[in-house]
Amino acid sequence: MALYEQGWKQCDIAAALGVTSGAVSQWLKLAREAGQTALAAQPRSGAPRRLSKQDLWLLPDLLSHGAEAYGFSGELWTCRRVGWVIEQEFGVTYERTHVSRLLKQIGWTPQKPVVRANQRDETAIGAWRSDVWPEVKKERDWSSANWFSSMNPATTCCHLWREPMRRQVAHRC
Repeated sequence: MALYEQGWKQCDIAAALGVTSGAVSQWLKLAREAGQTALAAQPRSGAPRRLSKQDLWLLPDLLSHGAEAYGFSGELWTCRRVGWVIEQEFGVTYERTHVSRLLKQIGWTPQKPVVRANQRDETAIGAWRSDVWPEVKKERDWSSANWFSSMNPATTCCHLWREPMRRQVAHRC
């Protein structure tokens, strides 16, 4: 409002504050109708918190004990497991998607379990990686004369390349 009263244009105020000119227009209208006190910060609307800030900041300490301390198999925290811990410790239930938002607020990221086939044979996989893969991934012999792709436009249009290639692409150059 102070900038507007000094004679600034709405677009200049918007640029200075890093907002849209529509937002500035709404603020000026609100100030004209309800006074400058209407521009003061308002508390956010919405439902009150079910988990207090103190409880939310206590959550990392609880999770640091590990998932097995709460009876889960494996040290993996999923949103479903964290939601169960919140319900047990604080008596508050949350949807799995909201648990993810809560974890992001406190700087944690939910871990996702790796899904693997029951028939997976780790010894066979290890043997394949050590015996078969090196043969499959043999190093290419870069000393051969024709290692550029014939589909590469930079090489197909060059007149210094082999005669057959030059004949094929001469009409395109």
